[in-house]
Amino acid sequence: MIPISFSNVSGGYGSLNVVQELSGEVAAGQVLCIVGRNGVGKSTLLKLLLGYLPCRSGVVTICGRKAGSMAPETRRGLGVSYCPQERPVFDDLSVADNLAVMVQDGRLAGYRHFFDLFPVLERRLAQRAGTLSGGEKKLLSFTRGLAEDQPAVVLDEPTEGVQWENIQRMADIINDRKAGGTAFIVVEQNLSFAELIADHYLIMDHGRCVLTGPHTGIGRADIVKHLTV
Repeated sequence: MIPISFSNVSGGYGSLNVVQELSGEVAAGQVLCIVGRNGVGKSTLLKLLLGYLPCRSGVVTICGRKAGSMAPETRRGLGVSYCPQERPVFDDLSVADNLAVMVQDGRLAGYRHFFDLFPVLERRLAQRAGTLSGGEKKLLSFTRGLAEDQPAVVLDEPTEGVQWENIQRMADIINDRKAGGTAFIVVEQNLSFAELIADHYLIMDHGRCVLTGPHTGIGRADIVKHLTV
């Protein structure tokens, strides 16, 4: 079963179609990296896939079911975790409470591995999440999303503001999860991070796909030329 697939998806805001006839899929144990300049529709595509915006055309399939007009929480219930680019955490809650809402018993014992990798989170458990730095919020969002242990994870700019040593740890976690069968769709500007995790690329410009294919067949120079046009 393909955890997430989409065919000829279009949609946007008001009368504007930001995303135009995009198709792709991510298999279990693989990472699809979506790359492109700012403003080309990458985050909009994720919102269309996850039900935060309606598709004007095309088909989205989540864990074997056509999503249609399913609400975001229904798609999450099918097995998709989402870490958004904007407002990635609950600012008014403590770090501990942000983490507790993602586990059934509210206990943080299951986060031990993440605390060992990102000790800043454990040090700041009592701190209000809204007072964290941008990079720390991204680490909190990433940890919370991965802790759900869903079949598919969607990450929107997960490394924005994050220190390189922690970015490498994020890549290690993703690659470990890949080995266990988790599928990832990752929107990312940091090509060095993308190169550590990607199995396939979808390069966007002006809401359309301008290049797609396996990581082994697309070099950095091929990507960069679409980022600098």
